[in-house]
This record gives sequence, C-alpha cells and structure tokens, in this order.
Amino acid sequence: MTGVPLSYIFRNLWVRKLTTALTAGGMALVVFVFAAVLMLAAGLEKTLVETGSYDNVVVIRRSAQTEIQSGISRDQAALIAARPEIGSAIDGGRQVSKEVLVLVVMPKRVTNKPSNVTIRGLKPQGIALRPQVRISEGRMFRPGSAEVVAGSRIAQGFQGAGIGETLTLGGKTWTVVGTFDAGGSGFASELWGDADQMMQAFRRSLYSSVIFRLGASSDFEQVRRALEDDQRLTVEAQRETLFYAKQSEMMSSFLSVLGTILSVIFSIGAIIGAMITMYAAVANRTSEIGTLRALGFRRRNILAAFLLESLLLSLVGGVMGLVMASFLQLYTVSTMNWQTFSELAFTFSMNSQVVVQALLFSLFMGLAGGFLPAIRAARLDIVEALRSV
Repeated sequence: MTGVPLSYIFRNLWVRKLTTALTAGGMALVVFVFAAVLMLAAGLEKTLVETGSYDNVVVIRRSAQTEIQSGISRDQAALIAARPEIGSAIDGGRQVSKEVLVLVVMPKRVTNKPSNVTIRGLKPQGIALRPQVRISEGRMFRPGSAEVVAGSRIAQGFQGAGIGETLTLGGKTWTVVGTFDAGGSGFASELWGDADQMMQAFRRSLYSSVIFRLGASSDFEQVRRALEDDQRLTVEAQRETLFYAKQSEMMSSFLSVLGTILSVIFSIGAIIGAMITMYAAVANRTSEIGTLRALGFRRRNILAAFLLESLLLSLVGGVMGLVMASFLQLYTVSTMNWQTFSELAFTFSMNSQVVVQALLFSLFMGLAGGFLPAIRAARLDIVEALRSV
C-alpha cells in the first residue's frame, strides 16, 4: 500500500489551528533570531566587500592588519607609485593614491556619546579610484583646503558632520562642504579631506597606504611579488576586495558563533513545543491510527506521515520567521569594527544562503521535535488503538 495521503496530513494541521499556530509561531521566533544574526553577519561582509574594487591594489606596511596600523614613508610611496603595472587615467595621469588615515573621536547626534570615526586624507586620484562614491549633497572638498566631505552614515549620525557645520580635529577647524553616498560600501562611514592638509594637521610624516589600479588585472601577482621582494620596501600588497573582506572576519565570526549559541538555546524550547504538540496529536488520534493500520498502512507509513506533519509545521514556522526577518533590511546598524576600532554602519542583508540555512534549521527543529512522537504513533498496537474508538 502507498503512503498516507498528503490531504490527510494537511487536514490534521488545519483542524488543530490553535496548536498549529502556536507551535509554528514558537519556531518562527527562533528562526527569526537565527536569520537575524546571519543577516547581520552577511550585511557586514557585504558592506566591506563592496568597499573594494577587484582591480585596485592596497599596499600597506608588512604585518599591519589595517590601514590605521600601517605606515609608509614618502620615499617608499614614491617607489610604489612608479610601478609600470599601474594603470593610466583618461587625463594622462596615473591611477594611484597616497593616503593617510586617522582615527578621531566625535560625539553622536542622538546619544552624545563619543565614538571613533575614520578620517581619510586623499587626492583627486584617490577619489577617482572609488567610482561608487557620489556626492549626494553639496560638493567635493577642494584640494589644499581645510574642507571635508562626510559619508552619509557619518553625516546622519555625528554632531558637526552635516553640510555647513564645522569640526575641530587635529587642532584645526574643518568645514563640511558635502556629503556623499558610497553605494552601500564602508566608505559611507568615513570623512574625506585633502591628504596634505590632514598630514599637517595631525603631524603625520608617513602615509597609511598606497592604493592603485592595475593596468591589466592579470598583472597582480607580478606586481605583488615585485613589491614584497623589493629590499627597499617593507610592504605587502593585496587586492582591495580581499583586503576589506578580511576586515569583516573577526566580527563576522563572532556574530555567527553568538547567533548559533543563542539559536541552539532557543531552539530547545521550540523542539520541546513541537514534541508536545505531536505527542498530543498522537494521543488524540489513537483511533485514527488504529484505523489506518487496519486499512493496511504499515508502521513505516504512519512514521513517515507524522514526521512529514512535523516537518510541514516547522516549514511554516521557518517561512514565518524569514518573512519577519526580511523587514530588518529596512534598518541600519552602527557599531565598532573590531579590526579598525572605528565606527561602521551597515544594513541587515538577506541572501539565498541565509534563506537556505534558516529553512534547514527550522526543518531540523521539526525533525527533532517530531521523531519520538512519530515512533510512538508507528508502534501503537492495532487492537489497542481500535479499542479507543
């Protein structure tokens, strides 16, 4: 005989509307928490990965983990900028930028609490290397001036970072002349100004990094080996996409581990809830189970039917949890990047990997919660079951 009809399974879930809704709701909350943490980690990775360009190369001091920790002398920067693999700009110049990064402390608009903000000094060549950056209001800073432009996240979240406002940083007063949208990248959490003015104000004699675009993408390994083997230099070169992806590793791993721990704890309650629901279903449908067995359905058919019922219940909860989690994409999270110790704003991001992992997690809860009740249903004696009719 074939398996128990699906219509029978769906009908049983529909008849027990209240218990079905409560159990699915409990699972939905667990899936919501699980998906939210995955989306948080995915949003962080997406923001930092999109900060880089595959054909851009970041050169920093050897063993430095971030640009903030790096230092490159002017002589070394000049040697790097002279590499023949560097591409040429439309105006005939070279696509290379010597940049300086400094951490400054600024108060937030709402809470007035201080937080670290990255201020980047660069030249027009550096701006051209980031085509995703667009001035959304005001204008770009003038080279050689005490002007800055603020990323959209900084302009919204920090005092003094709006257009027309002034900032006193490094003993110098800076005027905010524009805000820029960074296309969802981490640059939206930075302030930009003229490199020479920044170095003078903050008394820096070293650049933090040298960024350049390859003339041909295939030249990367060649230029990397040349720079790292040059005895006059103590630097390492990475593709910009990989460089920024590494910036998310520590925090992303922490979020994933924390989310997994929390989800496991919460899932125990959801599994117990599913188990209670399925045990109650078995107790209330003893006569039905006896009838099915008398009609010729085997133990494995009963086992499969109850497991499928539990899995469908968990799937409903998983979909509900994902629907609730999808609304988190409307919110922006602002926190400290543990790699750079600076403020970083990013959004929750739901992708196919998050959806698949969340649904598999919900199905696991359904399987764990329905397995023992399904075995109990399959083991019911036909005669004893029919006596309860």
